[in-house]
Amino acid sequence: MARAGLSTERLTRAGAELADEVGFDQVTVSALARQFDVKVASLYSHLKNSQDLKTKIALLALEELADRAAEALAGRAGKDALTAFANVYRDYAREHPGRYAAAQTRLDPQTARLSAGVRHAQLTRALLRGYELPENQQTHAVRLLGSVFHGYVSLEMGGGFSHSAPDTQETWSRVLDALDALLRNWPDS
Repeated sequence: MARAGLSTERLTRAGAELADEVGFDQVTVSALARQFDVKVASLYSHLKNSQDLKTKIALLALEELADRAAEALAGRAGKDALTAFANVYRDYAREHPGRYAAAQTRLDPQTARLSAGVRHAQLTRALLRGYELPENQQTHAVRLLGSVFHGYVSLEMGGGFSHSAPDTQETWSRVLDALDALLRNWPDS
């Protein structure tokens, strides 16, 4: 019988909070059981195993990111949309490092098709409409933006820019200026 007050959603949210505190790689069903002061077996009516928990955290993170990105993009176009979208990812990674790491998890194809990851691609393509990129070039641009955002955020969070000037915010602004210029002047195929 399931312990009162425990649910899949509550455990997933607690797992996400734990990921932000100790790192996504450290999240296990055992660690979650310790947090709730219950036996591991008590959680198996809600979670299959640690991988199931990590997948649920990844899906939660993707949903949270997509919700924030959709809100940030509303009514914006061009560089304004690009900046708002990019800042959502950077801010989310800073606020929720474990969840951000979870959002990078490779999901099985069926789960991926049903996840908010699809919304991320749609939102990125919506952003690109403001740049009038040909449809056959949009996937390249989506991959470029994802690579730049994730690469910058990962390096920044890992301390890769901490010992040099200028300030990382100044560099981030310049990166977004450069992406805006590139998207406005996308090379012909």
